[in-house]
Amino acid sequence: MSGLEDDTVGGFNAMLAEHRDGPGEAIVSTLIFNDHTRVLHDRVDVRSVEPLTRNEYRCSGCTALLDAVGGAIDHVDLVQRVQPAGYEADKVLFVITTDGMENASSRYSYREVKRLIERQREKGWEFIFIGANIDVAREAERLGIDRDCAVGYVHDEVGTNVMYRAASCAARMVRCSEPLEAGAWRRELDEDVRRRGR
Repeated sequence: MSGLEDDTVGGFNAMLAEHRDGPGEAIVSTLIFNDHTRVLHDRVDVRSVEPLTRNEYRCSGCTALLDAVGGAIDHVDLVQRVQPAGYEADKVLFVITTDGMENASSRYSYREVKRLIERQREKGWEFIFIGANIDVAREAERLGIDRDCAVGYVHDEVGTNVMYRAASCAARMVRCSEPLEAGAWRRELDEDVRRRGR
């Protein structure tokens, strides 16, 4: 999210702050990626997640989207499978955000990631895909994510903040056991793209 680093950090931190006081438990895993994936948080209680800084979040390189998503799914799935009975997550929400096309993955293909997502959706996992500068509907379809769970955003300061508010709304809905109806979590994004879209 080159050129919007401060907005990305601010939006992410605002989302965390909102969920620190939310109902129940929320465990956070955060990965950032360019041509490599870096894990910032691995199963950390949202109340203990330190705010993101510009030192941790830097844009560079290409977009290895498939490697990031595939690796994250495999990791979370493994963690879920080795948990003692009753300790696995009740709900899993994957929020995938990108401002560019896949162009650097070497470990996972679209077919493999789509298979992983479809398998996890059968287990009740939720996936949303929020993208800019790409054909979001097409990418979501290639990944196996429903169109109503895929939305574009305007790639600027305002759009980045709207994107994080939408992601936070989706997380809030999942935490409250509400269905991820397209109109609810993505409404502000759709309105912003309609009003200011590029």
